[in-house]
Amino acid sequence: MDLAIAARRWLDADVLDGMKRGLLLGTALLVLLVPPLRPPRPAPHAPALARHAPSPPALLQPAAPTRRLEMNGERASQPVLRVARWVVESGDNGSRFFAILDKKNARVFVFEPGGRLRGQTPVLLGFAAGDDSVEGIGDRPIAEVKPQERTTPAGRFVAEPGRNANNEEVIWVDYDAAVSMHRVRLNNPKERRAERLASPTAADNRISYGCINMPPAFFEKVLWPNFRERGGIVYVLPEVKPLTRVFPALAKAA
Repeated sequence: MDLAIAARRWLDADVLDGMKRGLLLGTALLVLLVPPLRPPRPAPHAPALARHAPSPPALLQPAAPTRRLEMNGERASQPVLRVARWVVESGDNGSRFFAILDKKNARVFVFEPGGRLRGQTPVLLGFAAGDDSVEGIGDRPIAEVKPQERTTPAGRFVAEPGRNANNEEVIWVDYDAAVSMHRVRLNNPKERRAERLASPTAADNRISYGCINMPPAFFEKVLWPNFRERGGIVYVLPEVKPLTRVFPALAKAA
């Protein structure tokens, strides 16, 4: 009985010693095979430009177009200059080209939106003096329009490009009254329209039914290219009424 107990104790001690040796051997293998744990590597510093990225450049606002009356050495009457200055200073034309018709001198001036004169030309006007169109005249056959009714109306008009009954390109000044700007027609030699345009005075420039006739070259190179897309504003100066009655804002601007 004592011998058996002694044998078991010896066996248990041997097993325990083997386990200790196995544990030590396993630990040694782990040290050799598994690299020691390291603290995580700190992230590299970002370049200064990346840490302090510049703000996007501010969007540049387009500069407002300069508004200044420039006559380019051309002469004009005082009423034309007065209206032109008011248009430019007040911005009455918005961003559109504009034209001023001086009926007393039978001459048209075409300006860029900011006020620079693009060109000027003599024109032919309505036969009769007056600043108003006869009511309903635009619906009447042209043969029924009496000589005293053939007036070119005064005022501020929003002109639009279009075509007339003859399929000609025109700038409608007053569509309801059938008043437009167009190339001079030379189909009636007795009217001598070309000679009237070329004469040095405005005394013989009253011949039309109310429309504004101009030299073809001026219409095609100055008026039509600048009015055909968006139209424009046309200021027709009076020849009978006071200027400030037709353009009341001029009195306030004076």
